[in-house]
Amino acid sequence: MWDLRVIDTDKSLYIAVADAIERDIRAEILTAGEKLPAQRDLAKKVGVNVTTITRAYKEAEKRGLVTSIVGSGTYISSDLGFNSALVNTDKGEGQRIEMGLVLPLYAAEPDIAPIIQRVLHKNNLNDFMGYTPAQGLLRHRETGSAWMKRFGILADAENIIVTAGAQHALSCILSSVFQPGDRIAVDCLTYPGIKTAARICGIQLEAVAMDGEGMTPQSLEAVCSRHDVKGVYTVSTMQNPTNAFMSERRSAAIAEIIAKKDLILIEDDLYRFASSGDSGPLTVRIPEQSIYIAGISKAFFAGLRVSFVAAPKRFCNRISQTVVDTLWMAPTLNAEIACECIASGTAEEIIASKRQELRCRARSMETELSGYEYRYVPDSMFVWVTLPDYWRSVEFERTANVNGVNVISSDKFSVGSIVPPNCVRISLSGPGSMEEFEEGLAILRKILSFEIGSAGGVI
Repeated sequence: MWDLRVIDTDKSLYIAVADAIERDIRAEILTAGEKLPAQRDLAKKVGVNVTTITRAYKEAEKRGLVTSIVGSGTYISSDLGFNSALVNTDKGEGQRIEMGLVLPLYAAEPDIAPIIQRVLHKNNLNDFMGYTPAQGLLRHRETGSAWMKRFGILADAENIIVTAGAQHALSCILSSVFQPGDRIAVDCLTYPGIKTAARICGIQLEAVAMDGEGMTPQSLEAVCSRHDVKGVYTVSTMQNPTNAFMSERRSAAIAEIIAKKDLILIEDDLYRFASSGDSGPLTVRIPEQSIYIAGISKAFFAGLRVSFVAAPKRFCNRISQTVVDTLWMAPTLNAEIACECIASGTAEEIIASKRQELRCRARSMETELSGYEYRYVPDSMFVWVTLPDYWRSVEFERTANVNGVNVISSDKFSVGSIVPPNCVRISLSGPGSMEEFEEGLAILRKILSFEIGSAGGVI
């Protein structure tokens, strides 16, 4: 049990206690999933009233440091509130083989110059140099509607919003549809971008237990019973990072709970373009309660920073207003180029090329990871690997990094009070070539088998 000894009494006492929690987390005195003392017990030890400790725990929860479970207690969050970013802007790029970030397989994309030439041939360039409606030009929204139709989403152009990428879409949705202090249920292992966006918007994420099909109905029901949950964020196919894939039965069960509880669904469907699975998006079942994000960055030309959002009319104006408030509009020229790729069939050609490359890489991955436990679904851009008992995920990430390969440990994806599973996510699409990918795999295989030891010594 944590023994609080030193606080800064020059500050408000509740802030001082919250600061002490953060200090001891950073010093690794407090660890992920650890239970904090009961408020009455800590108040007695510190010599303050219970209200002060209650405020301190709430402040720590706002910082993402702790999570409270009704009837159980307060626990240190598994992501520790400050280590979920996948890209560290303080560090240089270095010379590592990138098998952490899920990049879009740039080598499978053709030269964009002929596509831009077609756009310029059809249009006057100055047509894209002025302000346009925040929701996006009608023809771009019509193309977005057609793009979504391939996934089973039947949304009219009036319900489509063009944003500057999926992360921008997510930030706009959280800041316009929800209020600071609202709670959103998410998979207990989830995309770090939702954690960052939620923290910026002051939204509390509530972890929902998972299995091979994503969040479980029983856990979602339990979370909704314990908390005043306003929404659900999930990925129903090729879930990041676990590759969980919702069956039709699971999708129906989750949709039923969302409908019954009158929740707002945010479905982030970034990887569905690569999937050949039969199960459709959750949004199809509850379109009037769903906001659907169809990012294209992993499919083709990520640098265009274009994404399409489908939302019920009651949310469209709010989200569009936030587009205005953040950057006025998604770059219209970029949207035109992206729409040209879709309309001309270039996008389909790129996707086919990427699938072929991913299948080659998957075969190499299956050979190198033979004998180890992992989860992979066909054509996914990443694999979720369970480590042997003699490794811990954070130490494995550090050792791989020292040996020239970047991977991502499970703590970056964890939410709430769970102890992160002993897993790492390995990207198939990060390396620039098949040769580089196989070189990275060979290094990781040696680390897995402990031919290369821990960067911090044997655990």
